[in-house]
Amino acid sequence: MQYVIMKRVISLDILKGLIIVIMSLDHFRVFFHSNAFLFNPTDPENTDTITFLMRWITHYCAPVFSFLAGTSAFIVGNKTNKKYLSNFLLTRGLWLIFVEVAIMNFGWRFDVQYTYVVLQVIWVLGICMVALSQIIRLTNKQILVFSLVVIFGHNLLDRFEISNHFLWAVFHQLEIFEFKNFSNIVVAYPFLPWIGVMSLGYFFGQYYVKGFDSKTRIKLLMNTGLYSIIGFFIVRVFNSYGNAKLWQYFDDHTSTLYAFFDPNKYPPSLSYVLMTLGPMFLLLGILEITKKNKLSEFFIVFGKVPFFFYILHVYFIHALALAYAELTGFGFESMLLKAPIWMTSHLKGFGLSTPILLICWVVFVLLMYPLCKVFGNYKLKNKHKKWLSYL
Repeated sequence: MQYVIMKRVISLDILKGLIIVIMSLDHFRVFFHSNAFLFNPTDPENTDTITFLMRWITHYCAPVFSFLAGTSAFIVGNKTNKKYLSNFLLTRGLWLIFVEVAIMNFGWRFDVQYTYVVLQVIWVLGICMVALSQIIRLTNKQILVFSLVVIFGHNLLDRFEISNHFLWAVFHQLEIFEFKNFSNIVVAYPFLPWIGVMSLGYFFGQYYVKGFDSKTRIKLLMNTGLYSIIGFFIVRVFNSYGNAKLWQYFDDHTSTLYAFFDPNKYPPSLSYVLMTLGPMFLLLGILEITKKNKLSEFFIVFGKVPFFFYILHVYFIHALALAYAELTGFGFESMLLKAPIWMTSHLKGFGLSTPILLICWVVFVLLMYPLCKVFGNYKLKNKHKKWLSYL
């Protein structure tokens, strides 16, 4: 069945822009927050409210990107055809895998030897697109069933503890593989849970066709969001299935809240998916009934070029950290990393306080704005250049 898609879905662009800006906060925190080199930001016994919230809010980034990638795929496919979409998803997915391995891993560490290769969000978006290039051959109902089975059922595999098996790690399990004469590989984003989120986003793409009643769409989004949030609390309270990371009571009630709202992300547990997708559905509904304003226009600029922003911001943040390390006596070489920054110990004492960090992050986002605006305008004026669709 061929649909006619709305010319531009503003709410999706706003959400993409908002999420990519929030993601930059997490990456700024990783390189610059003094607490980042002392303890895990969600550690209930060591963290503080602001540090916890800076990390917690960024839990929404990967699920939203995966979901919206699926929605965008539906939109692309129904502007063309499924054969074109399948080829596009396959080639774009392979491109994203290459970008993660070759471009992003260098950006994170500036290590020409690639001592560590970490497979993160760009990698998993890529491999999920490769899978989605075949999944789109199913009917919409079949895709919905597939998505729900994966999202609600993938935690059944938690009972199988299979170590030192690369394909199993790629499929379901966070694992680090260390090699003597080869790059160490960290599978941070296993494939299985994320394809369920992306295919669910593809299913929801049909609700953004031209002529679909906006009130019905908003009601659907709001109800789905509400049920997902209720589902999160039910799954989390029982503290069993769907909770790869269990929460516990502490004498300090605040610490208990930290533990409760920190479900497992690597790989994403059912409670994590419900916690993040629920508010996303609500926000999509709210954005449709909110009038366009200066703030929404600000995020739309980033939302039109999220991948461009992603690549640049990692390199810029790391370069700034390198310069700051030199100015503060740590030496620029301390930021030439052989291992992921969260595995290093020589940077204790480095970084900024929370207020200064947040100010610097806001300034950084504002400086990124004109670059994204110029590139976005360039893409708009050069739609005939197919290579731009990969950025």
